[in-house]
Amino acid sequence: MNVKRIDIGLIISLLLMGIISVITIYFSTSILPNHLSDLALKQIMWYGIGIIFIFLIMYLGNNVIIKNIWYIYGIGNIILFLLLIFGEPINNAKCWFSIPGIGTIQPSEFMKIILIIVISSMIDKFRYNYPKATIKQEFIFLIKVMFIVFIPSILTFLEPDTGVVLIYLLITIIMLFIGGFRYRWFIILITILLIVVGSIVIIYFIDTNMFVNIFGTDFFLRIDRLLDWSNSTGFQLENGISAIGSAGVLGNFKVPVYFPEAGTDFIFAVYASTFGFIGSIILLCLLTYFDLKLVTIALKSKNRINKYIISGTIGMLIYQQVQNIGMTFGLMPITGITLPFISYGGSSLISYMIMIGIVFNISNDNLRYKN
Repeated sequence: MNVKRIDIGLIISLLLMGIISVITIYFSTSILPNHLSDLALKQIMWYGIGIIFIFLIMYLGNNVIIKNIWYIYGIGNIILFLLLIFGEPINNAKCWFSIPGIGTIQPSEFMKIILIIVISSMIDKFRYNYPKATIKQEFIFLIKVMFIVFIPSILTFLEPDTGVVLIYLLITIIMLFIGGFRYRWFIILITILLIVVGSIVIIYFIDTNMFVNIFGTDFFLRIDRLLDWSNSTGFQLENGISAIGSAGVLGNFKVPVYFPEAGTDFIFAVYASTFGFIGSIILLCLLTYFDLKLVTIALKSKNRINKYIISGTIGMLIYQQVQNIGMTFGLMPITGITLPFISYGGSSLISYMIMIGIVFNISNDNLRYKN
């Protein structure tokens, strides 16, 4: 490994996102309870730990992770299962383990990274064994992939965390598409999803009591939140839009109104109200540049599994960026999705930094092959 071979553009953009994150979280604390006043300092700590993980991943190399990914996948599912039993309920959800003196850890954030590597490994092996796979071979393989994704999806859904489940499914679809599978499978999958979603919506409107008996109160509240979005209502959405709208061109350098989850889900509303239209454009350009750097690394990679890993990473990041920013304007439903590298959160940030360590290894390989 040669650190000097790492893409300098990735390092600079990551550094800028870290600075923006800490500053924005600091401004968010003005509308948060007093016991959350140290979030900016904690975010610096999480970034520091994340950098340690980057160097650890670069030291180990991607091959070590890929060779042991099935053991990691099994451990990840066991942890998700234990979370349903021992997890501390926060806002009626068991998504976190509470660790005294440290805070909370969200296992599903790490499962996103695990699934990217697991599915990449599966597709790479399948394409190696069956370069010209038949329809039957593809069908059997897709069933296996769906089963692998189904286990953590059910465990995460029961927490409940619908937003992360959607990311699991999106990662899977994107990676299978990049893997070159026949288009008919995607048409069939989308049709099945539409039928399932349509059936759920019909039950919801026909008989609310039957819906609650079948799916439970938590899922009812999640559907109700989607309806609030479709009607452009809700305290958090309305105040978030008001904060953004009051910023003008240069911003307020403060958050003028209160809205929940200011440091996490609605971090973009904090940033936009603080730094205004120009600041928002700068952040969007930075995120776009970062995504394009990943695309460039994927295109330059000579290793098939590396392409799959980065494609899953890009899909995950872009979806979360669009979802998080879109929901602050009412363009997307509020699903509790954070803005990668910007929102506060130790679990999410460390999981992204682990993936960046893997990307750095891929970038390093590309530059070495080039030379």
